[in-house]
Amino acid sequence: MAPTLDPKLESKLSAVEERFEKLAVELGDPAVVSDRERYRETGKAYSELEAVVENFREYRKVHSDWQGAQELLEGTADGEDDAELRAMALEEIEVLESRLENLGTELRRLVLPADPNDARNVVLEIRAGTGGDEATLFAGEIFRMYSRYAEQMGWKVQTTGLSESSVGGAKEVIAIIEGDRVYSRLKYESGVHRVQRVPVTEAQGRVHTSAVTVAVMPEADEVDIEIDEKELRVDTFCASGPGGQGVNTTYSAVRIVHVPTNTVVQCQDERSWHKNKARALQVLRSRLYDLKLAEQQEAIARERRGMVKSGDRSEKIRTYNFPQSRITDHRVGLTVHNLQAVLDGEIGAIIDALVTHDQAERLKQEVEV
Repeated sequence: MAPTLDPKLESKLSAVEERFEKLAVELGDPAVVSDRERYRETGKAYSELEAVVENFREYRKVHSDWQGAQELLEGTADGEDDAELRAMALEEIEVLESRLENLGTELRRLVLPADPNDARNVVLEIRAGTGGDEATLFAGEIFRMYSRYAEQMGWKVQTTGLSESSVGGAKEVIAIIEGDRVYSRLKYESGVHRVQRVPVTEAQGRVHTSAVTVAVMPEADEVDIEIDEKELRVDTFCASGPGGQGVNTTYSAVRIVHVPTNTVVQCQDERSWHKNKARALQVLRSRLYDLKLAEQQEAIARERRGMVKSGDRSEKIRTYNFPQSRITDHRVGLTVHNLQAVLDGEIGAIIDALVTHDQAERLKQEVEV
């Protein structure tokens, strides 16, 4: 039996193909061609549907070939003369069924509504939670993990805020990660990351549990969030930590308070006050944008927010168990036993599993609708 598409999905794909064909006609309309803005929007809509339609047409062609191979198989007798023909038909059917399954999976992925934030850069915030010094050490390791992954992906990481602990860990790290579709990959990382291991200060070898919170927010543009300067309180202070001879003698660090939401942001990485203020405003804008998105999600889909989409940072999402070299993502029940490799940035497989789970959940909701 060949894999088949859900009737509702097939109907939706047919509607997409019909829309695609109408757009193709519009692109050849002189009235559209002469209107630059309309032509641009029509071309963009056409391009967005092109991959879906091409895959759908390929699916139908392969399904037709499968039907032909089935008819050939059914039309052969059991005699020796037909044995080779039957073997060829069976082999072709096996190949075509595998191709249909792959095309069906791709089509189900393509019809899902795109997250408008997927192409954005992100503001990454990591904070040590329960566990004292051990939590700060783990916070530093988690930041290193994301930095290594970003390096593999060809992304750029710029730290805008760092509060170090006395043992060399990090109480808080704030960074901007820029690159191709960063949010589409890292948006699943928001939540509580729990670590289980024997701290270096533990004399009796007992395993302790500590926690780190991670927040991943899409970087907001100025057009997304308008900030009224009258609603801001801007303070300057001397930067602390490494940075050169003048770092502690000039008032270049900036702290901004957004009074209506009591959101506080500070930046001290740049030598220039103006650059620090610009970076702080960039982080503030993204935090306010994240708050806005959370409010919208809460109002629209309070009961349907999924674990990987909710942004609820109070929920434990992953456990890193050092004695067993085990990492468990509790949202999808995934367990892997390559903890050090993951901490070295090899988190792609875990993110892939979260992406697949998210797509499956959203597809289920789409089909139900």
